[in-house]
Amino acid sequence: MEPNNVIKSIDNKMGFTPEILNMMGEMNPELFEHYKKCDEMIQEDGALSSKVKVLMSLAVMASQRCDACCESQMRSAINHGATKEEIMETINVIFITSGAPGVATCRKALKMLEGKEGHSGHGCVPGKMKRQ
Repeated sequence: MEPNNVIKSIDNKMGFTPEILNMMGEMNPELFEHYKKCDEMIQEDGALSSKVKVLMSLAVMASQRCDACCESQMRSAINHGATKEEIMETINVIFITSGAPGVATCRKALKMLEGKEGHSGHGCVPGKMKRQ
């Protein structure tokens, strides 16, 4: 799959384009095979719903201490219909498995949930692609 098609597909499912996709599409098109797998394995329903897989991804990104990744996964979770209760339960799992540092990694993402912070400055390009 060509990088532009992968970007469009991920954007349609996540509701935004992670900025890294545009950068990597220009710098390293071969890397898109990995993003294609992400698109197929996480962003689509299978035995687990895509919403559950995105919440799992949020927990993993928190354990890796990646702030920008947590913000991206939070935005994706919201776009996949995750409720505040589901997200807060995921935050509890993060605390149990990764401790306070894992939860602290999600602080900007949690502000997004509260509606106190826009979608800028977190590695996402809102409105880059329009959802169909």
